[in-house]
Amino acid sequence: MCGIVGYVGRASAASVIISGLKRLEYRGYDSSGLAVLTDGGLATAKSAGKLANLEDLLRQRPLPGGTTAIGHTRWATHGGPTSANAHPHLDNAKRVAVVHNGIIENFAALRAELAERGHEMASETDTEVVAHLLAEHFAATGDLAEAMRGVCRRLDGAFTLVAVHADVPDTVVGARRDSPLVVGVGEGEYFLASDVAAFIAHTREAIELGQDQVVELRPGTVTVTDVHGEPAEVRPYTVDWDVSAAEKGGYDQFMLKEIAEQPKAVADTLRGRIDAEGNLTLDEIGLAAHVLREVDKIIVVACGTAFHAGLIARYAIERWTRVPCEVELASEFRYRHPIVDSRSLVVAISQSGETMDTLMALRHAREAGAKVLAICNTNGSTIPRESDAVLYTHAGPEVAVASTKAFLTQVVACYLVALHVGQARGTADTAWSGDVATVKRELLGMDKLLSQVVEAMEPVRELARSLRDKNTVLFLGRHLGYPVALEGALKLKELAYMHAEGFAAGELKHGPIALIEQDLPVVVIVPREDSPLHDKIVSTIQEIRARGARTIVVAEDGDKAVVPYADHLIRTPRTHSMLQPLIATVPLQVFACELATARGNEVDQPRNLAKSVTVE
Repeated sequence: MCGIVGYVGRASAASVIISGLKRLEYRGYDSSGLAVLTDGGLATAKSAGKLANLEDLLRQRPLPGGTTAIGHTRWATHGGPTSANAHPHLDNAKRVAVVHNGIIENFAALRAELAERGHEMASETDTEVVAHLLAEHFAATGDLAEAMRGVCRRLDGAFTLVAVHADVPDTVVGARRDSPLVVGVGEGEYFLASDVAAFIAHTREAIELGQDQVVELRPGTVTVTDVHGEPAEVRPYTVDWDVSAAEKGGYDQFMLKEIAEQPKAVADTLRGRIDAEGNLTLDEIGLAAHVLREVDKIIVVACGTAFHAGLIARYAIERWTRVPCEVELASEFRYRHPIVDSRSLVVAISQSGETMDTLMALRHAREAGAKVLAICNTNGSTIPRESDAVLYTHAGPEVAVASTKAFLTQVVACYLVALHVGQARGTADTAWSGDVATVKRELLGMDKLLSQVVEAMEPVRELARSLRDKNTVLFLGRHLGYPVALEGALKLKELAYMHAEGFAAGELKHGPIALIEQDLPVVVIVPREDSPLHDKIVSTIQEIRARGARTIVVAEDGDKAVVPYADHLIRTPRTHSMLQPLIATVPLQVFACELATARGNEVDQPRNLAKSVTVE
């Protein structure tokens, strides 16, 4: 959600913080601020709105120089998006500065307690209580890290905290619970951030922080303990992408760049997992074959776009493993008292690895005895760490809030999981042996097919521009086309702020057909001609066109049956029916991106949205 950056080093700390916050803008925010340790104490600047407002403020009133600082981009939760509620927050003596991601659930009780002791609050936020508590604990201990540990022991909720104290120069402390925080290790300098993107311009060496750990950064030293002061184990790692991957590279928007990167992202996710002979190797998952043979139910939990990847996964899992598969919105999973036990395999899908609803769902599953396999794009994040096994996608950094390449790589990872489980159980190589061989072969060539799609999208862009004044677009699909329709509608909602709905085409006559009116754009995902559903969906296209709809048909090359009924025909390369979602999704991404641009919207940072939702 929000962005955090901390710095201890030799450079101008304010410049480092602003640069880092710019790289975290994609996470979503509505105010920003920073605090610099100077010879005269703490110097702070805060502003509502975009980071450019803070930069203007700093040009008008430059802060004194310093080499230690913290900064933040805030997404409003407690209190509106005002300068007063922006981070950092200070104690009454203005000696402590704190930035915070997450929610302090018991802040009201703590605030009342502090008020009784004479503390005066300057904001409406839950964060400010931490600054006051830190001041009290530091006064009692004289040790900022110990003060942070004491405060963490008093807090309920999910949080990342980073703080400085005017009495402790060249020191930044941080803590995390159910919210991301990572250390960057440079030459003579250290960073704390909610995402490695904040410091990737300076170093690719990082340290993964675990749950309920407190870190202290001083010149030349990094000290990590648990909240009780005991030394904690940490895992150093090297980020496998560089600063150029997080830049636009000549594209007008990050989303355009990330759509274009999808062929490479898919190829990278497959690399080393399927060889040229079609042999599948997923030893990295670490779940023994006998464990997978004992599984009698697979449950996929995810949110948003990842949920749509899960819906696609269900078709592949049941086809190749013959194990019943359920797909659940992670936010609903644990509240319906699901039937989960030691013979259940839960697949948790999350791009960031910090999605709070998904994290709480997997914890519930593990408490019930289930094995949990994470599909994730972020090395060292919480969901992979708390799972029994993980399959990383290799999409690289995804900066645009609306997911594109992360979604396609999640779908690929779901196919790999289905094939792997089917291989362990002996079902993929018997009942569907020819089918699986074809799927593996075509997966290996998927990057080339995706490149063809990406390069042929100008007609889709033209179509999108022609629809910029429309208020509603409907999306229809059957079988694997249904989740594609849902994803297409979600992209349009996120980016164009339009009413868009995805429907299972077979349900059209059960209510949604009442929405069809003259010139209403309806996008229809058509299955392969050899599918038993092909003729049915062609009939659906005829029905909606007869009622005045403007039909936008996504169909494979060579499909002649749809031609008479398509007002706009989007052709895609032929591929195995199970892999069609990878191909059919791309035009819908381009469609949403171009339509949003034509409407004058901010494509990379849609209103009200954040990249990583780290609170429930």
